[in-house]
Amino acid sequence: MLRFVDLVSGKWAIPILYRLIVSGGPIRFSELQRAVAPITQKELTRHLRAFERKGLVERTVHAEVPVRVEYRVTGLGLTLEQPLAALADWADAHSARLGGGH
Repeated sequence: MLRFVDLVSGKWAIPILYRLIVSGGPIRFSELQRAVAPITQKELTRHLRAFERKGLVERTVHAEVPVRVEYRVTGLGLTLEQPLAALADWADAHSARLGGGH
């Protein structure tokens, strides 16, 4: 359980993973940053590097000018789809008791 909490701890971990999962393919850094706004570039980079180290995300650098970097959720990362959806469903079901806001 502590490993899961460590994995998704922090304000941005779940929104980043969710966006990567639902994107259905590679997503550019700037596109991901806009989708998870108002996250800072530094914070997004920190999370993506951690997810990459854990095998949840893969990073592809295309040798173009300017350099194009894309991120894609791995097969392992995709296995988080159900647990994250269940957590979201739980939060929706209990939103009134949790303070009502999302």
